[in-house]
Amino acid sequence: MRRFIPERVSCWAFLSGILLALAFPRVNQAWLAWVALVPLLQVMSVRPFRSGFIAGLGFFGLVLYWLNIVMTTYGGLHPVFSLAAYLMLAAYLASFFGAATWACCRLQEKLALSPVLTLPVLWVALEFSRSFLFTGFPWATLGYSQQVYLPLIQSADLFGVYSISFLIVLSNALLSSFWEMGRRRHLRDLHWGVSILGLLLIAGNYGYGLWRLGLPPAESGEKLQVALIQGNIDQSLKWDPAYQQSTVDIYRDLSLAASAEDAPDLIIWPESATPFYFQESGPLHDEVVAVSRSTGSSLLLGSPAFELSNRRYRYLNSAFFLDSRGEVLGRSDKVHLVPFGEYVPLGRLLPFINKLVAGIGDFSPGTVNPLPMNGEQVGVLVCFEGIFPELARDYVRQGSDLLVNITNDAWFGRSSAPFQHLAMIRFRAVENRIWVARAANTGISAFIAPTGRITAQTSIFTPAFLHGEVTTGAGLTLYTRIGDLMPVLFLFLSIFWLIKTRRRFI
Repeated sequence: MRRFIPERVSCWAFLSGILLALAFPRVNQAWLAWVALVPLLQVMSVRPFRSGFIAGLGFFGLVLYWLNIVMTTYGGLHPVFSLAAYLMLAAYLASFFGAATWACCRLQEKLALSPVLTLPVLWVALEFSRSFLFTGFPWATLGYSQQVYLPLIQSADLFGVYSISFLIVLSNALLSSFWEMGRRRHLRDLHWGVSILGLLLIAGNYGYGLWRLGLPPAESGEKLQVALIQGNIDQSLKWDPAYQQSTVDIYRDLSLAASAEDAPDLIIWPESATPFYFQESGPLHDEVVAVSRSTGSSLLLGSPAFELSNRRYRYLNSAFFLDSRGEVLGRSDKVHLVPFGEYVPLGRLLPFINKLVAGIGDFSPGTVNPLPMNGEQVGVLVCFEGIFPELARDYVRQGSDLLVNITNDAWFGRSSAPFQHLAMIRFRAVENRIWVARAANTGISAFIAPTGRITAQTSIFTPAFLHGEVTTGAGLTLYTRIGDLMPVLFLFLSIFWLIKTRRRFI
């Protein structure tokens, strides 16, 4: 590997990052993920941290380009400041790639451990760490790149999306080892035991996926006819009081049209569909209630909410559930808030930092609270929450028979982000073997089967309603039982290995 001069290391590492990014929506060349890291693996020993960091910059810089749309168009940031914030976030996320390659090279040098053994473990441990450090940002976890290949993602019901990440990195490490073997023509350089086990794992994953897809769908629950309402409300007008009535009119008319075509059991409006406090009585509140009464359907809608506690108001990003008589049966509040979008971290210490997203006020987190629906329960994931597998799992463990994702992806514009967001939501269905109904303000609204298959979806930036049939009930999966045990164990194993490089007596 020392044949690579340092100046070329950066080029090969950056190429790996770009190829990896092309595996994600909208380009969606998922097969690239299985080979994209080979150039990086071939050069990382020359500059262990820098090579991984540069690959990460290429990857996150391309995957997250849409952040500039959010910050400039809707956050009001000057393009210079937007670019600075975007680069800072990309650099932070890229450091996880750099840490993985540095640790892998150190373990190879100090303990003679093959990258085929160590890099998949280190990569998953660091991806998992990224999901909770500094409130967590698990966007574009490597396993999500495979959302188009249903047989490959079925094992998410065993160990979650991280199991797919593990296999992808393992594949890249194996290919890199085979390349080295061919170049050096020394079969003894190959770690045969680890390589054979790796190949068996990859083949077994595909076989498991085919087997799971061949099973008949579980029909133990109740079949529900659901209508998703996509209002396509322009983000620049959404919170303008002058457009409150027209917003309600759009959602009412779409709901009535959906009901006239095929009377649904449940109508779902997206996140913050009502640009006012639905909990307060008034003409707009009454018009929303009239929708459920006139359609004879239950109605789940997104709306801001507030609570008065100790003479102080708490604001919440919520979902209300109404029965067919217009009675409110429950409210679910968003648990995982978007930093700088729905609240300012360390706001008391940093009063000069304003939220990027214009809204009603700083939101407070809620708790996991499934909503009752005719003897069943509905778990509501609000927008950003859909990318956190532990939240969906918590809802299912607390009895949810259907997961609903309500979101407002208007912030992303006509970028790759709405497609990336939907790709991640598909895994929540597979992990818990449960139907997911997704209502988005500007799209993509969709129905997702327990296999991760999208049975119907809308286009973006068009008003629409979408009919679909779902079956209530969740499968009792291994992932639902043990959660993220695998990445937790990998994290401890990684720490143990690194300690061992400094303390030989362990």
